[in-house]
Amino acid sequence: MIFAIQEINKREFLLPNVSIGYRIYDNCGSTLTSMRAVMGLMNGEGLTVGEVCSGQSAVHAIIGESESSSTIVLSRTTGPFKIPVISHSATCECLSNRKEFPSFFRTIASDLYQSRALAQLVKHFGWTWVGAINSDSDYGNNGMAIFLAAAQEEGVCVEYIEKFHRSEPEKLMKVVEVIQKSTAKVIVGFLAHVEMNNLLQQLSLHNITGRQFIGVEAWITADSLVTPTSYSVLGGSLGFAVQKANISGMNDFLIKNFWETEFKCFELDEDTVKEESYCKENKDLIELKDYVEDVAELRYSSNIYKAIYAVAHSLHSILKCSEKQGCDKTVTVSPQQVVESLKRVNFTLKNGDQVWFDSTGAAAARYEVVNWQKGSDGSVHFKPVGYYDASLPPGQKFVLNTEAIMWPGGKTELPVSLCSESCHPGTHKVLQKGKPVCCYDCIPCAEGEISNNTDSIDCTKCPEEYWPNRNRDTCILKTVEFLYFTEVMGVILVFFTLFGVFLTLFVAVLFMVHKDTPLVKANNSELSFLLLFSLTLCFLCSLTFIGRPSKWSCMLRHTAFGITFVLCISCILGKTIVVLMAFKATLPGSNVMKWFGPAQQRLSVLGFTVIQVLICILWLTINPPFPLRNMKHYKDKIILECALGSPIGFWAVLGYIGLLAVLCFLLAFLARKLPDNFNEAKFITFSMLIFCAVWITFIPAYVSSPGKFTVAVEIFAILASSYGMLFCIFMPKCFIILFRPEQNTRKHIMAKHNNDIHY
Repeated sequence: MIFAIQEINKREFLLPNVSIGYRIYDNCGSTLTSMRAVMGLMNGEGLTVGEVCSGQSAVHAIIGESESSSTIVLSRTTGPFKIPVISHSATCECLSNRKEFPSFFRTIASDLYQSRALAQLVKHFGWTWVGAINSDSDYGNNGMAIFLAAAQEEGVCVEYIEKFHRSEPEKLMKVVEVIQKSTAKVIVGFLAHVEMNNLLQQLSLHNITGRQFIGVEAWITADSLVTPTSYSVLGGSLGFAVQKANISGMNDFLIKNFWETEFKCFELDEDTVKEESYCKENKDLIELKDYVEDVAELRYSSNIYKAIYAVAHSLHSILKCSEKQGCDKTVTVSPQQVVESLKRVNFTLKNGDQVWFDSTGAAAARYEVVNWQKGSDGSVHFKPVGYYDASLPPGQKFVLNTEAIMWPGGKTELPVSLCSESCHPGTHKVLQKGKPVCCYDCIPCAEGEISNNTDSIDCTKCPEEYWPNRNRDTCILKTVEFLYFTEVMGVILVFFTLFGVFLTLFVAVLFMVHKDTPLVKANNSELSFLLLFSLTLCFLCSLTFIGRPSKWSCMLRHTAFGITFVLCISCILGKTIVVLMAFKATLPGSNVMKWFGPAQQRLSVLGFTVIQVLICILWLTINPPFPLRNMKHYKDKIILECALGSPIGFWAVLGYIGLLAVLCFLLAFLARKLPDNFNEAKFITFSMLIFCAVWITFIPAYVSSPGKFTVAVEIFAILASSYGMLFCIFMPKCFIILFRPEQNTRKHIMAKHNNDIHY
């Protein structure tokens, strides 16, 4: 303050021909002492350094106080007298209230910015679980309230909030106990210097280390906190500090005063040192004037320097000073005029710093981010690792050099402070009952849902044709499933299909070779060959059910199945009728065979088959089968199948086949005991019994089988019924042809026939 006033008084361009006087009081940390000093200033009591102009107010401005609580009392006292109060370190946001403190200014930023910056700093390092301690004062309570609100916006949770006053040791012990039991590894200390010193002593005494402290400008660069034991507690601390002072000439001024006070050496040049013995005796101490680091650490000095110059510029404006004419000393300067002039102040210091006050009377918010580090010589340094400038655009306000930070315990790894570990993709957060939002459990996403971000609150449902992967962090296309030719089931079914075709062709060739034998002739060779042909088609139609369904394959598979099986059963029905007619023809006077000769047999087979063809045509015309992507049976895959189109058409085709099969079974059952030489009616009965059993069993199996197994069940039913008819009707005949040729004679057939009738 003295340096700034002397510098101004020597300058010609600022307040020319006008000198500033001053009075300095030390309040010794007591609000009551501050009040006494203020009253003395306002009443003109005490010694004023410098000239006192007659007719002027006793005091035009007050520089101070340091602490927010004392400043509040001071500003309320001077408020009615309109005396401007300019503080260099009172940061409480409550002082921004212009209605309550209309004449208050400060060359330091409000805690509104620092508190928000603290929350951003904590969030920047991913610390979502912190403890909070503040001084039980206007400074601590207001600053912590703003921090808590900002922390909530940033998603940071506070495990505990404790406060104490320097005069409350019992509360301090409670705070220490809470810290010792807490799980949060990061502590935000919005404390005044005195409270921080008290807390540090107790933490050192209880050997509580390993916590990451986040500090404020009040204590983060306080040299007095650096002790042999304090670094184990505060080492690695991060915080916001007032920018370093950069005042040219300040170093020489301080050293000169030091020499004048201690050694009565009033000149500070080498010539004088040589001449004056009392200067020569302390010659080595001259090197002190090259020591600028300690001066630069006087961070609040710059704020005091700015405050003095702000008052000087205000007076300069009021007195209408000019370089040629000087200042108009006849103007009576009132404190109210200084207040109004301070609102308009805007100038630049010789070091390049711009000075002005915002609408709340505060300076722009600029902080250094400092880190407590120990140097190679064991000394503790407050190393700058970044900055915060509220005047810059949003993306440029906060800059940190994380690599330059030393963490507690001398570690280079970022400490972790979380209530719950982060939820990986594929899971989502579920809050723990009765705990803050940062405490949660990680629950896997439900079926059909994914989360592809860390700490997702909700899971997202996959689109209809997609399904989550195993980790449930990505939606992938569902597997399209149908019965492939190349899969095991498809290969097996194709094998049995082709084997059935081979057996049928073998029987047909065998019958063709022995077509002139009595056995083949006696069993209606024309219907037998037609039946073998239809059985071949029955076997082959099962192949249409394998492979990727398409529009044409869906229509072909059902119609081919319906028509070939009707053709097959029509042939068997014809053979059954022939057996019945043949028996009737053996009775005396019977002539029924003329009503069911070869022509009638062909027409019956054709007629029965045409009916099925018409049903199929009607089905295909009205609502034919079509390929369908079925997503109902399975959640994780798509079943590519043939939809029936019209269920009535499908069941009409199947019902007609069943009707013919039942009719054939009944006729064969009635003829089972007729004296047929080779038990043809019994063989047909067994074949129809197997056929009906297979297809009756097929219906519930078809309805209940999901996906490609539905197709497999249908193919199995086709093959099983085809094999049943082939084996039951033709295998006995083939056995005789191949292994009992002596029975394949007319004599043997007629003999057996006669014996049966006789019996």
